[in-house]
Amino acid sequence: MNIYEGKYNGLNKKIAIIISRFNSTITDNLLKGANDCLIRHDVKEEDIDVYIVPGAFEIPHLCNKILDSEKYNGIIALACIIRGDTYHFEIVSNEVSKGIAHLTLNSKIPISFGVVTSDTLEQSFNRSGLKSGNKGFDAALSLLEMINIDNLI
Repeated sequence: MNIYEGKYNGLNKKIAIIISRFNSTITDNLLKGANDCLIRHDVKEEDIDVYIVPGAFEIPHLCNKILDSEKYNGIIALACIIRGDTYHFEIVSNEVSKGIAHLTLNSKIPISFGVVTSDTLEQSFNRSGLKSGNKGFDAALSLLEMINIDNLI
């Protein structure tokens, strides 16, 4: 039996981060977490490019453009969608998830999903570094592992 597992090695990796401006008090923390993870795992600061989009819904479009550029080893998508009083939460969170999943299945590089969906602002803060870790850090760590396991195949 052969077992393959990706490492958390970011050496010589070029990473694109797409971040939603909407709910920036949360997404700024997600970005800090992702950047911290990448730097800790040997990705050079100059090898991290951050693209800011208006909201979560725009992330799949820019992911597609970045995939076409063939400049990166992986992409991290960061956003925060908080449930409100209307059906908008379900539409945006479902379509962003579907869009990124579709692109991931058809791309040669991994896309890591760092989109926080929550019922309250407090839950969002907790997932962006307060009590429940930082989902931006987690997304970056997953991306590095996927980049490296892809290279084993």
